[in-house]
Amino acid sequence: MNNFIEIKPKELNNSPFKMIGSDWMLVTAEKDSNVNTMTASWGGLGVMWNKDVSFIVIRPTRYTKEFIDNSDRFSLAFFNNSFKKQLTYLGTVSGRSEDKVSKSGLTTEYFNSTPYFREADTVIICKKLYSQKFGSEFFIENSLDEVNYPNKDYHTLYISEVENIFVKKDK
Repeated sequence: MNNFIEIKPKELNNSPFKMIGSDWMLVTAEKDSNVNTMTASWGGLGVMWNKDVSFIVIRPTRYTKEFIDNSDRFSLAFFNNSFKKQLTYLGTVSGRSEDKVSKSGLTTEYFNSTPYFREADTVIICKKLYSQKFGSEFFIENSLDEVNYPNKDYHTLYISEVENIFVKKDK
């Protein structure tokens, strides 16, 4: 992480609404010495159980879910807009059918055995604390279920402790 500096969660100046909802993020984990990633625009950062946390959601059909389920830790990587093409590709193509990480042109590196991408502007290392599958019985606003889950392919929610945040030195 030579080109990054570590900051505390309270020092993160970027809006998580913009970072996740508009700019997107890569959720990345390793399984059996293989790395897989997916683009995500749903999730958040906050405080839970007196810990700084991230929360992400992954559908059961996503290949990356197998990697997240197999790992204690994963990374969230955020990029500037010049990487939108790679993020679109990584969110559209499955790692089951091709080595999308190498085809993306991004460089995989590791922090304490957790994969991340060198080209990112911000990297968050997360340790899983909790997971639970969404279900129709939990929706208070039923239209959200109808609109977002017509195939009943409910996401699994992962709440994870934010262990480290790294930002590019030249950012």
